[in-house]
Amino acid sequence: MLALIHYPEISPIALSLGPLQIRWYALAYIAGLLLGWRYCMWLAARPPEVCKPLDIDDFLIWATAGVVLGGRCGYVLFYDSTLYASHPLEILEVWHGGMSFHGGCIGVISAIILFAWRRHIPIRGLGDIICCAVPIGLFFGRLANFINGELFGRVSDVPWAMIFPNGGPLPRHPSQLYQASMEGLILFATVTLLDQRGFRQRPGVISGAFLAGYAIARSIGELFRQPDSQIGFLLFGTTMGQLLSLPMFVAGVWLILTAKPLGTPAA
Repeated sequence: MLALIHYPEISPIALSLGPLQIRWYALAYIAGLLLGWRYCMWLAARPPEVCKPLDIDDFLIWATAGVVLGGRCGYVLFYDSTLYASHPLEILEVWHGGMSFHGGCIGVISAIILFAWRRHIPIRGLGDIICCAVPIGLFFGRLANFINGELFGRVSDVPWAMIFPNGGPLPRHPSQLYQASMEGLILFATVTLLDQRGFRQRPGVISGAFLAGYAIARSIGELFRQPDSQIGFLLFGTTMGQLLSLPMFVAGVWLILTAKPLGTPAA
């Protein structure tokens, strides 16, 4: 069985400046945060006025902390708790990789709630703005996974299957690119369409659509992605990513169903 498309073997290091090495993975996080920040500022300046662009400016630090701390803690708890229980200092070695989107999502949601409470900003309204930009970061993050040759797919004989450096001799689905398309491009198009159709006038709809949409996209992507070796398949052949996406889907549907138009008095 031969792969018709060979993995390009891109170096994970984008730039070397003496002892300093800048990796594509780090650049992906930076690009996602900066582009998402600018996009959120643009959205905040448009009606409905939920918050000021200056608030988004200040929230960037909160979002960064939520992504990094939540993503790392989520990976430690959900994916490799046994290893880190034996080597706790390795939790701090984030440069070796090991981030969880679901953990990062919890971190950012916590940051949104705390920041909105301190600034007296509607939580759902702020959440809608942030969720419009999250797919940007997801797109760059999945491309970085592909460049690193990590989180590759299951063995396949499709014409575009690739042999990854750490994936053994058999060709596999380039599942990182599938996920970049679904979690990044398609999800961004979905929340953008909802924004253009005026759904920010019903705070919570866009946030709910993002959460439910990501849960669906991630669950589909997991059908092609090789499960983490230290976990493997779980209940009924599911993966950790699919199980963690289930409460996201439920929360997203709840947000959509309970969304009310702006100006609706509280019950």
